[in-house]
Amino acid sequence: MNDQVDKGMRRPLLVTAVIALLAAAGFYYALAPLDGHSADSGSAAAPPATRAEITLLKRQPVRLWTHFSGRLTAVDSAEIKPRVSGEIQQVLFEDGQLVKQGELLFVIDPRPYAAAVQQAEAQLSSTRSRTTLARDELERARKLVERKLVSKSIYDTANNEFRIANASIKEAESALVTAKLELDYAHIKAPFDGRISRAELTEGNIVEAGGSAPVLATLVANQQLYAEFNVDEQTYLRSVRQQTASGQMPVELTLADDEQVYRGKIHAFDNQLDISTGTIRARAIFDNTDGVLTPGMYANVHLGAPRETQVILVPSKAIGTNQDKKFVYVVDQANTVSYREVHLGQHHRGQRVVESGLQAGDRVVVNGLSHLRPGMAVEPIIAATSAGQETAAY
Repeated sequence: MNDQVDKGMRRPLLVTAVIALLAAAGFYYALAPLDGHSADSGSAAAPPATRAEITLLKRQPVRLWTHFSGRLTAVDSAEIKPRVSGEIQQVLFEDGQLVKQGELLFVIDPRPYAAAVQQAEAQLSSTRSRTTLARDELERARKLVERKLVSKSIYDTANNEFRIANASIKEAESALVTAKLELDYAHIKAPFDGRISRAELTEGNIVEAGGSAPVLATLVANQQLYAEFNVDEQTYLRSVRQQTASGQMPVELTLADDEQVYRGKIHAFDNQLDISTGTIRARAIFDNTDGVLTPGMYANVHLGAPRETQVILVPSKAIGTNQDKKFVYVVDQANTVSYREVHLGQHHRGQRVVESGLQAGDRVVVNGLSHLRPGMAVEPIIAATSAGQETAAY
């Protein structure tokens, strides 16, 4: 019984002792920073500020470009059809060959037309002989009338015969011209320089002239080509007005997955706007400098402003997206990051035109946007100018 009482009395004393020890330990650690050596080791150095690459915005003169999709069409194209009937005797080109204006393509049996020329020449010669005789008869009748040996009616008859014979010469000459044309048409020639298609009909086939004449081949000019594309109303108005005030608008063309740039000029705009699409058809003309351009190709057309304008450009990689809004991070004079919503315009060689939200002199972060937050202190570093940025594709 006494042992149980002693144990009950010892428990409170043990608890009290433990509490006292914990209090002493807490007091010791509370006083520990007062020691000079311990205070120095506890004050760890602050972490370095995050480095941020920035670019200093400035106004600069640039020529703005608007981009369209279009198709190439031939400046000149022709369906080669026979203008006379007969048998095709010769096909004088290879499929896809480049031909020159006046180069012989097909020969239709020329013998009937050569015979017709000879007949017309003979007819003309005969008519000229009759006309000579009629002229001599007229001269004799005139002399006889002057001597009053024959009546005036004899002279009138001779004069009429001469006029008929003279008209026959013109008729015969016309028939000869027609015969020579038909002989020439039997030799089908290229109407202009270009690339010829395959021969749709070959040697031995009989062809008929006229409205139902078959297509023998097609020829398209390849020295120059049109690029046709649709321009919206605002771009059309701006282009025409600026062109009137400042001169010709530059136009450039590129093909899909091709770095070659073709430079041309606006050839014409259509005469009316398509009210269903709100666009107007434009046509630019380009020299086929390397012979690669072919009608029907898909083309990227870049229409430039007639003159340069002063704008602020921001690199595309500096632009972030917040739902449907665009933003950049700007570093102020205290090297603190701030969020800035921006409104952007056209693309220009890997950059975007700033319409509002930024001004010249702003320092914009161009790398590592995902590691930054508004209010964060950073160490700004001027980003090196990329040579590729200056020559980036459209």
